[in-house]
Amino acid sequence: MGNIRSSGLASLQFLLLVIAIFAAATIQSVISEEKIVHRHAYVSMMYMGTPRDYEFYVATRVMLRSLARLQVDADLVVIASVDVPIRWVRTLEEEDGVKVMRVENLHNPYQTERNYDRFRLTMNKLYAWSLVKYDRVVMLDSDNLFLQKTDELFQCGKFCAVFINPCIFHTGLFVLQPSMEVFKHMIHELEIGRENPDGADQGFLVSYFPDLLDRPLFHPPPNGTKLEGTYRLPLGYQMDASYYYLKLRWSIPCGPNSVVTFPSVPWLKPWYWWAWPVLPLGLQWHEQRRQTLGYSAEVPMVLILSAMYIGVMALTRLARPNLSKFCYRKPDKSLSLQTGFKMAVMWSILAAYTIPFFVIPRTVHPLVGWTLYLFGSSALASVAINSFQLAPLAVLFPAIGIAGTLFVMACPWYHDGVVRALAVFAYAFCCAPILWASLAKIMSSLQVSLEKEFSLPRTGESQQPSGFSKLY
Repeated sequence: MGNIRSSGLASLQFLLLVIAIFAAATIQSVISEEKIVHRHAYVSMMYMGTPRDYEFYVATRVMLRSLARLQVDADLVVIASVDVPIRWVRTLEEEDGVKVMRVENLHNPYQTERNYDRFRLTMNKLYAWSLVKYDRVVMLDSDNLFLQKTDELFQCGKFCAVFINPCIFHTGLFVLQPSMEVFKHMIHELEIGRENPDGADQGFLVSYFPDLLDRPLFHPPPNGTKLEGTYRLPLGYQMDASYYYLKLRWSIPCGPNSVVTFPSVPWLKPWYWWAWPVLPLGLQWHEQRRQTLGYSAEVPMVLILSAMYIGVMALTRLARPNLSKFCYRKPDKSLSLQTGFKMAVMWSILAAYTIPFFVIPRTVHPLVGWTLYLFGSSALASVAINSFQLAPLAVLFPAIGIAGTLFVMACPWYHDGVVRALAVFAYAFCCAPILWASLAKIMSSLQVSLEKEFSLPRTGESQQPSGFSKLY
């Protein structure tokens, strides 16, 4: 009996020992995870006050998620002004794993009416120098497309940037060593109005680091040590997308092809659906978004618009006889009325090709956006076709022409951008006579319908013989 008790006690002790070891290992794992402190950070910024705030919010999320997908060894940080909506901040923190730093907007003494909206708050980028908990920071604009991991940038010195322009470095991506001393000095220089050629952060930093062009090119040391001083970054770390458009292939003379930037006009950023195929790399940006953020925010609006366009086409087809009678039933047969009527028809066709462009969600996938635009234009054009009894092919030719233009621009077999541009020009040259003929066909069809309607009596009216009044 004693042996049984001692055996059971030994088993219990062994079980408790196993549980204790497992618990200790779990606690140690949790503690070790909590103790992981990154000494580097990829940083972007967000502020409010422009017509494109939401689009840049989406772009920032896609870029940061793509960095997380590359498993970078660094924190992801967003410098957000205090007026950024709290729901956006929570989404960044809870869904994207981003650390958000709320800041007061820095006053831009260089702002003018010309650049007020675009550059008014770009000086908030200077807050990156106040992130002294990090050894190195890579400051980013949201229009960067990462092709591969770039953690070697954290080996660069106190300031490193890329010269896209031969004489002016670009601040869409640069490396810095945080320093409160430098940050305070920058704020002082900002207050006294240091020379700034463009009124934005780039002009200020170009003035603050005037000798960067004379500095050596950055090559990461193979032993992983950090460099001191300032360096020029190879072009592959901030390659202008227009270089790709000119050659339509990757051919960088120095450094890796790691990051593509889109410093074009604001309305041709890659997240806008209409930017592709004007900018071929737009599809690569959207592929990155599909793999990271997805399009759940735009799906409801796309479905609503699709259902609305289907309903418009069905209703106008069913109500065609009544619509035509209503449109042509006019008591006055004057020439001015007919001219005004023709203008109304042309405006209705123009509206059919304009309205869909503005109601489609701006950040939807280009293939969905262009499909929805062409479908919506055709649906609204059907209103004019059925109401005014116009030739369908003539009214729909602009949509056919736009679809053909997209096909010509998206073809992948061009050797360079010059050939691509010439192909688009040749296509437009060939389509111009057909477009003019379609317009003439619309006007001719409209004139025939007007003459027929105005020359015939309306329902319920009787036409008296010409000699009736003379006989009686």
